[in-house]
Amino acid sequence: MLGIPRGRGGARPMRPPSTLCAGRATWPRMNDRPPEIVILTGAGISRESGLATFRDADGVWAQVRIEDVATPEAFARDPARVHSFYNARRAQLAVPGIAPNAAHLALAELERRWPAGFLLVTQNVDDLHERAGSRRLLHMHGELGRARCETCGARHAWTGQLTVATECPDCGTAGGMRPDVVWFGEMPLHMERIMAALDRCGLFVAVGTSGSVYPAAGFVAEVRGRARTVELNLEPSEVAGLFDEANHGPASQVVPAFVAGLLSRWGVPA
Repeated sequence: MLGIPRGRGGARPMRPPSTLCAGRATWPRMNDRPPEIVILTGAGISRESGLATFRDADGVWAQVRIEDVATPEAFARDPARVHSFYNARRAQLAVPGIAPNAAHLALAELERRWPAGFLLVTQNVDDLHERAGSRRLLHMHGELGRARCETCGARHAWTGQLTVATECPDCGTAGGMRPDVVWFGEMPLHMERIMAALDRCGLFVAVGTSGSVYPAAGFVAEVRGRARTVELNLEPSEVAGLFDEANHGPASQVVPAFVAGLLSRWGVPA
């Protein structure tokens, strides 16, 4: 299940702490095949696009309590308030100037050019990766641009507002439509596919993540010792010590630089 960030009730890693003692992984030899890649992105990658992060001093959770807008209990208690919160966030995506930045574009280029397996896993519910051109992409925490019916389970693309009076296009029931996002206490999406990709990957890169929300924060521990692990972040995350390599700075700078270096290292043609 999606764990509330540490400092808000705590969260446990995916495996016991003994797994964190594995050795560090080196880069594959140049005469080896290019490794399969898994990229994990968090709110930090979209900050320079104008979208607020969650855990910063001026972030989303500094303005509103998780327990009031991002849990199933909050929706049951006050659905109008929850709808208002997500309607505002959904509308923000259409504001002029909210667009993919250089980090989103660099990851889309890496996907296009990389000659081996590639999967981009995002914790973000925005659509900036798609707008940048990413296609091998999984939204593990859902999407703001989709809605789900609690009554019949139907899912639909959704760009407008949701209210307690909104009727499901499939079953016609009012009051059961909700944002198709994963709330705290719910199970993240696509976990089987994500874990299978982590099992195969030789390179794991985390971009713009706090390292405080599980299960995503535990991915580095899952691959540590058998895949090269890299953190690209504005500042060290809460799990920074588990990575083999770290590059800290604005995502729009460190991500394009890392992608360019990776493509050069493996001699990947344009």
